[in-house]
Amino acid sequence: MNVEGIREKLFELQDTGYRDFQMGLIPSEEKKEFIGIRTPALRKLAKELYKAGELEEFLKDLPHRYFDENQLHAFAISEIKDFDECMKALEAFLPYVDNWATCDQMSPKVFKKHRKELFSHIQKWIGSDHTYTVRFAIGMLMQHFLDEDFDISYPEMVAQVRSDEYYINMMIAWYFATALAKQYDSILPFIEEKRLSPWTHNKTIQKSVESYRITDEQKKYLRSKKIKI
Repeated sequence: MNVEGIREKLFELQDTGYRDFQMGLIPSEEKKEFIGIRTPALRKLAKELYKAGELEEFLKDLPHRYFDENQLHAFAISEIKDFDECMKALEAFLPYVDNWATCDQMSPKVFKKHRKELFSHIQKWIGSDHTYTVRFAIGMLMQHFLDEDFDISYPEMVAQVRSDEYYINMMIAWYFATALAKQYDSILPFIEEKRLSPWTHNKTIQKSVESYRITDEQKKYLRSKKIKI
């Protein structure tokens, strides 16, 4: 199916009320237009088009005009079952990701079986000068490397990131709050030693004390470590 055919399908799924709601939530440097399609419908369409083998032209048509096309692109990449093919498509798309929603909702299923290969790409992405490439790298570390594959060198990587970008710093805070929930004893020194920027440090604590996975005792201690700014 060509790009125009896919766009017609997207407009068939349009919800103008949802479009207006989205426009207030998703800032975009490129000020893309919004069609207004709910996430379950986009995921379903991505699966259908992937299974039908009708995405080749669409995935090459960058940059997209609509926010919803970026979303469809992200969900389509997440469906690709071959690691090398998925990574090639992802590398081509990442420079065009311009908002947190597209960044965070892109989660290729194939990565679970290829963590070693994924990590080599994360090492490159985290040093990027593109906001959402860095955010995606940290998100992948959070999703795939905080459990059985955890190593203290991973939060060390994240702690070394310094940025004035809100959406990078929010992801760093999200990463460390999640890491505290999963690897509390290993991560606590990053808070005690003030290894993060003051704003990110405090945001990490805020997100941690809001978590049901952190005990009341741990929350009390974390609150005592807030930095006065």
